Parts: sequence; C-alpha cells; structure tokens
Amino acid sequence: MFIQTESTPNPATLKFLPGQAVLGAGTADFPTADTAGASPLAQRIFAVSGVTGVFFGGDFVTVTKADDVEWDHIKPGILGAIMEHFQSGQPVMAGEGEAASGHADHDGPDAEIVGQIKELLDTRVRPAVAQDGGDITFHGFDRGVVYLHMQGACAGCPSSTLTLKMGIENLLRHYIPEVTEVRPVAV
Repeated sequence: MFIQTESTPNPATLKFLPGQAVLGAGTADFPTADTAGASPLAQRIFAVSGVTGVFFGGDFVTVTKADDVEWDHIKPGILGAIMEHFQSGQPVMAGEGEAASGHADHDGPDAEIVGQIKELLDTRVRPAVAQDGGDITFHGFDRGVVYLHMQGACAGCPSSTLTLKMGIENLLRHYIPEVTEVRPVAV
C-alpha cells in the first residue's frame, strides 16, 4: 500500500491519500481525540502523539498537528497508523458512526433560498475545498447572513477568512440576491 501526502493551505494540516475509498460518501470530522469513538481509524491516528484533529473525505484523510510538533516527527507514525488500519480489514466507521452530508437542516420561510445555498455549496464550493483536505457545510441562514462550518484543513486555516469573504460570499451573493454576508461558525 502506497499512501501519498499533499500539503494544504493550512500549515498545521496535511492530507493523506491512501489510494482507496476512505468514506464512500459524506465526511466525518473529529476535532479532538474524545470525538473519535465512532472510528477505529481516527482512534489509531489520534494515538500518534501530536495529532490534534482528524477529518475524513471520500478518498482522503486530513490530519491536524499541534503547533509545537514538526511534521517530520509525526508523519511516519500517521502513515503507519493509516496503513495498519487498512490492512487490518476494520471499518473506517464503526456501528452507528456514519458519514454525513454535513449540512444542517432548515425549513420555514427561507427553505427555497437555503436549498439554493446548499446546491451551490455542493456543486461549486465543497469539491474545491476537498482538494485542499477540508469541507465547508451549511449551518444556518438568518436575515441575509449565511453561517458556514469549516472542517478539516479549512478549520483554522490562515486563508479561510479570505476564502469565505472573497470566494464563497461573492459566489452566493452573485447567484442569490437575498444573501448579504457569509460568516463562519464553530460547532
């Protein structure tokens, strides 16, 4: 098994490509070791000292490290954990732990606008940020303001504010006049 790695715009995050499906669909975010209970793979990766976050996409694993740790010191352990997991035959997600589309539910008077927002996120935004090892999901819409949740490499990325304001906000405002602003949320 050969696992490729790619840098991301976030220097604290590295993208690992195992050459096979990680999650068939959706994403899974584990911002701390305490949240990794539903995933044997995430638990193995968190066992490597210095790992502070794990995120799964369709065909990649994104790992975030502590600021005081160098990639050269923990990358071999992460590669080993990923390889061991896939060779063990264990599932990526155990039992009830399923990948999710990530978008928050929304109904009410703005349901049509929210549907358009989610469609644009799914077709134009999420594929692009997945290339960088992250995900951006809909969290809410209130009086023209779209609230988005950033995960994986996008969470804590120095360029995430620019991506939100110059990229996503401009895109949504262009196609949906009711959108006036985009703001990040921490979940």
